[in-house]
Amino acid sequence: METRPFGNTDLKVSRIGLGCMGMSDFYGAHDDAESLDTLLQAIDIGVNFFDTADMYGNGQNEALLGTGIKLHRDEVVIATKFGIVLDNDKRSINGRPEYVKTACDASLHRLKIDTIDLYYLHRVDPHTPIEDTVGAMADLVSAGKVRYLGLSEVSADTLRRAMNEHPIAAVQSEYSLWSRDPEAGILDACREHGVAFVAYSPLGRGFLTGRIRSFEDLDEDDWRRRNPRFQGRNFEANLALVDAIEEMAEYKGCTPAQLALAWLLAQGKDVFPIPGTRRVERLKENAAALEIEITRQDLDRLEEIAPPGAADGERYPEEAMRSINA
Repeated sequence: METRPFGNTDLKVSRIGLGCMGMSDFYGAHDDAESLDTLLQAIDIGVNFFDTADMYGNGQNEALLGTGIKLHRDEVVIATKFGIVLDNDKRSINGRPEYVKTACDASLHRLKIDTIDLYYLHRVDPHTPIEDTVGAMADLVSAGKVRYLGLSEVSADTLRRAMNEHPIAAVQSEYSLWSRDPEAGILDACREHGVAFVAYSPLGRGFLTGRIRSFEDLDEDDWRRRNPRFQGRNFEANLALVDAIEEMAEYKGCTPAQLALAWLLAQGKDVFPIPGTRRVERLKENAAALEIEITRQDLDRLEEIAPPGAADGERYPEEAMRSINA
């Protein structure tokens, strides 16, 4: 697995990381034993960049990851996030300085580590100046509890304001063939400051793999049933997009998932996709995207298939979209 320098840090991370969210939450039934096997297989094939958050499974995902990497701490880069607070069915955003230390200590305990390599603010608290939140996060760096700071789903202006308070190592946002919003500004802002860009949901929450062909393919408790892109006419329209990607992937001799990841990798060596999976076979399939050669002609064809705005429907339900700091 190829590694690359990670933004303005001394870290070197695998070109494709592993998003761990689905191992504990959101996408229906899960099996901890299967997920732990996948984590270990990921390390074995050279994946060293693992992404989680304190809200995934209400802390269960951090605990799972902590168990999986306990014998490999020096080999891996651990990223986690704070700021989205779940209280039963209620969700809120908390970026207040007094909360930052509490959240970090809880994550360290669940992960069973002394230092978090990359600590993100998951969503910007609209009631707390970003300078105050990042200032408190900077105190964690001074205390040795965190190595580098990150932000998730932020605007270019918010990134610049945060950088005035403390260096930011990475920005994480949804980015894929059907979610190209970062190209409207934040990707350029990251490059202006030497900030790594981490692309989550690079496979369109599984839709771009071509394996979801109907709404009924999703478990009853699968969060995607509430996602506008997976509903009604949007679903049907988006299937046409996937069909075109599948046709091109067949021509290229790869899977649609590999083509989607290869496209992202071609967007720049500072873009790090973190596809999520619970299964070893999907892990290996995703990693093999590094072997797919993408030509200028391929990129032009994909631009025709999936230009910005090609997907039908918002990428989150209305309430969640309001928490995006665009």
